[in-house]
Amino acid sequence: MTDAITVRRSAPEPLLTVSAVYDDDAQGGAIASARAFTADFLVAAPSTRGGPVADERVELAQLVVSELVTNAVRHAGGLCRLVLELRRDTLDISVFDREPAVPVPRGHDPCRIGQHGVEIVLAVCESLTVEPVPDGKRVRARLSLRPDRTETAEP
Repeated sequence: MTDAITVRRSAPEPLLTVSAVYDDDAQGGAIASARAFTADFLVAAPSTRGGPVADERVELAQLVVSELVTNAVRHAGGLCRLVLELRRDTLDISVFDREPAVPVPRGHDPCRIGQHGVEIVLAVCESLTVEPVPDGKRVRARLSLRPDRTETAEP
């Protein structure tokens, strides 16, 4: 008798995957470059996924990328790798950095200036995971590319 193990993927294979490596300079160049890279990637996506990505979803993807790359630049020494994995209805945004410490969301505090990045990502994404890798960690956020249903609902 042979034992078998079946593994089911939680998400289908990406339709398209791209990556870029950033090392920030004093003017925040990595963050702006990562935002532009993300927008360019999603604008070019219609031929791969069968239709354009809504502008508000492109903007949310840029926001998530900005928050994750900012964390890597500020708290992990600046060098990071951004990986975008496009699926039919979702975009996986991963940032690899050299800091093994896991980012922690802070409690709601309207008086706090800054340090809201993880809270923002949690609010707009379907999921946020942190995985250890040999030289640090991978922070992965899954963003839905479906337009918000409340925008299309009729009164």
